[in-house]
Amino acid sequence: MEKGQFVKLKIDDMTGDGQGLGKMPEGPAVFVRGAVAGDVVSVKLTKVKKRYAFGQLMEILKPSEQRTKGFCPLQEECGGCPYGKLTYNAQALIKEKHVKDALVRIAGIKNPKVNEILFNPVKFHYRNKATMPIWAGGIITRKGGVSENLGEPSIGFYRTKSREVVNCSECMLQQEPVTAVSEAIRVFMKSDNITAYDPKWERGLLRRVTVRTSAETGEVMVILVINGNGIPNGAKLIEMMDSAVYETGYSLESVILNINKDKDAVYGDKNITIAGKPVIKESVCGMNFEISPLSFFQVNSVQMENLYNLVVKYADLKGGETVLDLYCGAGTIGLWLLNDLRNKTHNGIISERAFETTRVLGIESSKSSITDANRNAVINGFVNARYVHGKSEDMLPELMRAGELKDESLRVKSADVVILDPPRAGCREDLLQTVVDAKPEKIVYVSCDPATMARDIKFLIKNGYGFIEATPVEMFSWTGHVETIVLLSKLDSKNHISVELTMDDMDLTSAESKATYEQIQNYVLEKYDFKVSTLYIAQVKRKYGLEVRKHYNISKNGNQKVPQCPIEKEEAILDALKHFKML
Repeated sequence: MEKGQFVKLKIDDMTGDGQGLGKMPEGPAVFVRGAVAGDVVSVKLTKVKKRYAFGQLMEILKPSEQRTKGFCPLQEECGGCPYGKLTYNAQALIKEKHVKDALVRIAGIKNPKVNEILFNPVKFHYRNKATMPIWAGGIITRKGGVSENLGEPSIGFYRTKSREVVNCSECMLQQEPVTAVSEAIRVFMKSDNITAYDPKWERGLLRRVTVRTSAETGEVMVILVINGNGIPNGAKLIEMMDSAVYETGYSLESVILNINKDKDAVYGDKNITIAGKPVIKESVCGMNFEISPLSFFQVNSVQMENLYNLVVKYADLKGGETVLDLYCGAGTIGLWLLNDLRNKTHNGIISERAFETTRVLGIESSKSSITDANRNAVINGFVNARYVHGKSEDMLPELMRAGELKDESLRVKSADVVILDPPRAGCREDLLQTVVDAKPEKIVYVSCDPATMARDIKFLIKNGYGFIEATPVEMFSWTGHVETIVLLSKLDSKNHISVELTMDDMDLTSAESKATYEQIQNYVLEKYDFKVSTLYIAQVKRKYGLEVRKHYNISKNGNQKVPQCPIEKEEAILDALKHFKML
């Protein structure tokens, strides 16, 4: 195979960003944008490596039975719905396959029990939060120092593999207030000459807008991220947005200015309430929550109920347990568990005493989320839930460490159940070790990334926990993302024996298990004819659960943008790791 060659290809799978993936009978895997699983396509190879290639879709020779025309007029431009041309069932089953593949390939579990994916009961307009960049083609300064936009204001989502903003007049995933607010801002920007932020020159005012919506309460929050301290004629904009939201049947209850003068950060640290309340109310399955601008809350409120009920099933609390809720966000999972227990007391299943002696302790790095979590505990009438501000990696060891604590009621001697709900990057290994040290009988892992989930599960399996089962949950229809709930259980050491293996048995030498970064770089350069940085090697090793040395030259700027390893270099590094038998 060589660059420029035309090949016929059957597409068997799809990547998370929507590329079709096929494999030649005696050649590398080929990534094809625009192809979907089941297609037979004619492809022109644009980039060829030894283990993979990229191709340009030239013709669909036989369309997949699961291919559709799609549902969005912007689907060829916007990168928000990479699975938008598949039937719903097909895209859900691909995600289920991705979860199973990650558990086999990365976690090393043979025949993992993966239950059928839980379908999303609401396929469209299911998101309760949208964050959209604002762009107007750049800024020009006229005589007299007046700055103007070079083009028309665009508010929407990024084009695939680009930072170009696609102007979205409507989105099938978002609720109506999002469209209404966006159009009000466009009109305001033109009428009052309000500039959009230009990252090249770090000038311009409006950077992005976030709209949070509650379908249950009808409340809407608008967060305007600005490169400044205020918006000229801001009262006019508030009135325009209020009228637009009202026309959709909702109520604008909160308008927030987020001050962000950092080029690379999505949000700044300072929030100013310029209209209404600093929070909005959400209600799910009889529970009430207050949500502040930057707090984490599941974006699919309807499917959230099914997700959390599955956590309840896996945790299987009887009363009297200590539950650690790590990366707890606004406290929703821990409070959901307590609410289920309280309902069991009302039904006579457990005693009041069993409920009262159950303890939930949550840890979260977002200060606003912790404020929300403790307030939500009060709103829902729970006195046995406490939420602490700090990174889980730092705070949990501190609460478990011997010695005096300022608040002894927060001490953790052990745990019965640990809930892990990390961001896409997964858990740090030192946190996982601390969780193991807490000796919980069960670990319930809530994941939004199958690869990092499988990496973390691999560590937990090596340290005394057994994988029981996983259930994918379809939270993000038409995108490549999937939520997964995993149950792990502590193995009974009395029923397990240690087996000593010699190095001959393992067929692994110390040199093979400890290949240096330079050896990996040389292997990649010789085989693939391109260089890889130590940063990229470390990212791939960390992703697949391998030990990574400390990086002493890391920038002191915590918001510095770190380049991410491209897929072709990740594949090459993976090949090197397998060559040296590190995977």
